[in-house]
Amino acid sequence: MENNQPIIIKRVKRFGGGHHGGAWKIAFADFATAMMAFFLVLWLLSTATPEQKIAIAGYFKDPIGFSESGTPYVIDLGGSPEMAPEKTINPEVKSEPTPESSVQLSKDQVETMAEQVERERLELLLQELQNKVEENPQLQKFKDQILFEITQDGLRIQIMDAENRPMFDIGSARLQPYFEDILLAMADTIKAVPNKISISGHTDAKPFAGTGEFGNWELSANRANAARRALVAGGYPDEQVARVVGYASSSLFDRKDPFNPVNRRIDIIVLTKKAQRNIEGEQAAPETPPAEPAAPADTAPGASAPAVPEAEQAPMQPRELREKLNIFEDGALKLDDAKEQ
Repeated sequence: MENNQPIIIKRVKRFGGGHHGGAWKIAFADFATAMMAFFLVLWLLSTATPEQKIAIAGYFKDPIGFSESGTPYVIDLGGSPEMAPEKTINPEVKSEPTPESSVQLSKDQVETMAEQVERERLELLLQELQNKVEENPQLQKFKDQILFEITQDGLRIQIMDAENRPMFDIGSARLQPYFEDILLAMADTIKAVPNKISISGHTDAKPFAGTGEFGNWELSANRANAARRALVAGGYPDEQVARVVGYASSSLFDRKDPFNPVNRRIDIIVLTKKAQRNIEGEQAAPETPPAEPAAPADTAPGASAPAVPEAEQAPMQPRELREKLNIFEDGALKLDDAKEQ
């Protein structure tokens, strides 16, 4: 039996195109290359100096001046770009940056940056002083009486009395041995920074028991000066002391209890430059001629000045200083004892 069933042949037509072709890869490669070049230009512009930007702009404005200059490159890697102003077609093109291209800082910005650097320096000094107190066995026993804090005026170091550990003899400016040790140990660390210091003495509200016109104001001032003498004897430069002042009981640490021993304290402030200018501005007298240097506090009238200034002498040991520093006793300055020493 013959098979008359027709034979059907299916022919599939293939087209090399459409969204399944490979032509888009060429376009994408061109796009990627263009984007890479674009971002490379942006990166070069962001890292180029103002002088380099001016040189690049000058090259596109006047290629002849650059091609005939001392260097054939737009930017000479061996130095700054050079131009040929005698051959350039744009005489107004300059090879040096204009004032607008340099960074201008205002006075306030400069002062803010300086204050920030100074604050960081004081914070490092605070950390170093705290480490010295923790590492020194003698000072560690009195760490509860030493307080460090950063204030608006600078780094404040407060050394306070305790109930059974006073810094001075009662009613006098005679230093206790442990207080001398604290001041002598801090002198080397404080003088490491160029900032000047302010020393102030404070008493509690208990009236002074002595006779005459000597009171808490004189006592607090004498104690502050005794602390200054101890720092200077420990090697601190005397010219770095900006102010020595006594406050009596006018600035209490514990206002709720005016008779609290912590109110009897010595404040040492490592001044900021701004606080130092305020102090020196208050004390300055430009119209008054400079007065002759005053005699030291421990020199009697008519006595000859020491051959070596106190600030230049080598630091002494605490035991050697006690008799020399404690010239205040019973609220009065014993000049005779000082002369003999």
